[in-house]
Amino acid sequence: MGVKVPLSPLPVDRRPATRDLVAAEQAAAAFLAALGVNLDADGLAETPGRMARAYAELLTPREFRLTTFANDEGYDELVVARAIPIRSVCEHHLLPFIGVAHVGYLPGERILGLSKLARVAELFAHGPQVQERLTKQIADWLTAHLRPRGVGVVVEAQHLCMTLRGVQAVGATTITSTLLGALRDDSRSRAEFFTLTGVGARA
Repeated sequence: MGVKVPLSPLPVDRRPATRDLVAAEQAAAAFLAALGVNLDADGLAETPGRMARAYAELLTPREFRLTTFANDEGYDELVVARAIPIRSVCEHHLLPFIGVAHVGYLPGERILGLSKLARVAELFAHGPQVQERLTKQIADWLTAHLRPRGVGVVVEAQHLCMTLRGVQAVGATTITSTLLGALRDDSRSRAEFFTLTGVGARA
């Protein structure tokens, strides 16, 4: 068995260039006051600061270093990380959507540390998003940096902008998918991916 030699780690950082929590707290206070919220009430005095920090966390992904390894064993079957927890913020209402991502790929010359599949999903989930774009960004990024024979991404999420307001469709789940390479072109590989993620069983 050959020794997997890592490629030089690639730093990945999508954090906002600037962030001013003091200004965000002041803006949150003005926003809540404009909606008639009494910030002098017990328990609400510190709410603008908590609100600013909470959104900063939701909108700011962690930096990580991507390391790939030579596929010395010639592994040519699917690698799938299932039910990766994701949380993001709908760019239309700035309300969270929460769910899971299933991410898989057919290795080419290089393979990826399994935890990095979750980190890539987290990378694109943070920040104002729409689920369709998030799904495609994960797949496109893996294709560009890993150059696999195929990539599949399925995201299942519940959107608070859909369950708490408007239609108030409590319990509704949105499912999006992106398939690239062999997982798009080969029906057997595509079916295997959906079976492994469990999506096909619920269809």
